[in-house]
Amino acid sequence: MMAEKAVLGSMMKENYLITDANLSVSHFADPVHKMIFQSMKELRASGKAVDFITLLTTFHPQDIGGANYVRELADYAHLPTFDDHVTVMLDAWRERETRNVLHIAMQENWPIDRIMNELDALLDNRVCDYASLSALLADVYEDPYIKKEIVEGAKAGIGALDTMTDGFKDGELTIIAARPSMGKSDVMLHIAKHAGWTNRLPLIFSLEMSAASLRDRLLASTGRFSRIRMRDPYTMLNDKQKTDWPRTVGRLAESNMHFFDRSKQTVAEIRMNVRKMIHTYPDKKPIIFIDYLTLIHSEDKSSSMHLQVSKITKDLKAMAREFNCPVITLAQLSRAVEQRHDKRPLMSDLRESGSIEEDADVIVFLYRDAYYSKNENDLTMELIVSKNRNGPVGTAVAMYNKFTGEVIGNA
Repeated sequence: MMAEKAVLGSMMKENYLITDANLSVSHFADPVHKMIFQSMKELRASGKAVDFITLLTTFHPQDIGGANYVRELADYAHLPTFDDHVTVMLDAWRERETRNVLHIAMQENWPIDRIMNELDALLDNRVCDYASLSALLADVYEDPYIKKEIVEGAKAGIGALDTMTDGFKDGELTIIAARPSMGKSDVMLHIAKHAGWTNRLPLIFSLEMSAASLRDRLLASTGRFSRIRMRDPYTMLNDKQKTDWPRTVGRLAESNMHFFDRSKQTVAEIRMNVRKMIHTYPDKKPIIFIDYLTLIHSEDKSSSMHLQVSKITKDLKAMAREFNCPVITLAQLSRAVEQRHDKRPLMSDLRESGSIEEDADVIVFLYRDAYYSKNENDLTMELIVSKNRNGPVGTAVAMYNKFTGEVIGNA
């Protein structure tokens, strides 16, 4: 019953969950909870807000447990674990229904085939994952004869990389990895703003840098302002740069980028924030960025780091499929890179590399020879695509200005 209270309390806080959870009245065990959920659905369907006041003034208080009971539901709300509470509810519902099926089957002497069919149906209460080949073939039968709109992946704004990957695709997990100071965050921000300018919804979960720091990086790279000058724009920017400033601010505002910069975020919290933004901007498809992988908080502290990372990467991949959007996560490389003569990264340099290599659809390593040679005139950045589940691997080249953070992708 606690899970049901948590689900209803969360729905009162975020009304879109009433429909988004894809639950029915029968999934609730408590009769009062059934009435509350039915009342919520009716209010939602009529376009009204669902809260303490509307529930008590629209329906008879005694039918929904009374004023105190409805008020207390809000205390059980915990949005980051909403999906977990729904899972607990559904598991309990399946147990109840299984007992009912077996009881009726015994009373009515059902054949074994009918019992199995009824039990199998209980597993298919939320999302159907079945598709016949015939139906799938019918969807593409006329493709050679009728021009269809091609859904492209989110472009990186780096020509050679876009050619290789055909953009970041919906439902795929991409890992961008490098040693510190190679430009990971700047590449992420470059991709994010280009995605925003092409009508995507960039959502950046920064577990290391503050939103204000990311904003300043975006201003510097977009306006080609030195980061040193960005420390005091009033004193250090010249007249031309001050003239360019409003244009740069306006251009960045068009990207519709959003930041979540609280440290120690879990995948469940990230998922909840993504769902909320999807409902806030229903006309835009999200693209999710996370900086960075090993800073994602694991709720299972009893496991080894390897098992924690493995669980996180699987959850990120599942999130990409659930929201049908690209998920791009930054990752650090181990120090083993520094011990080799050729310091270009390899798969084995990924920290906890086994799970990352298995779950990621695309893995891109960043490498700048200038970082080691100290050649200030060498702006070359290599983007080494070491894994590409649905395309070729190879190296794309861009230009990178470490003083402004600008990535020039047409090189």
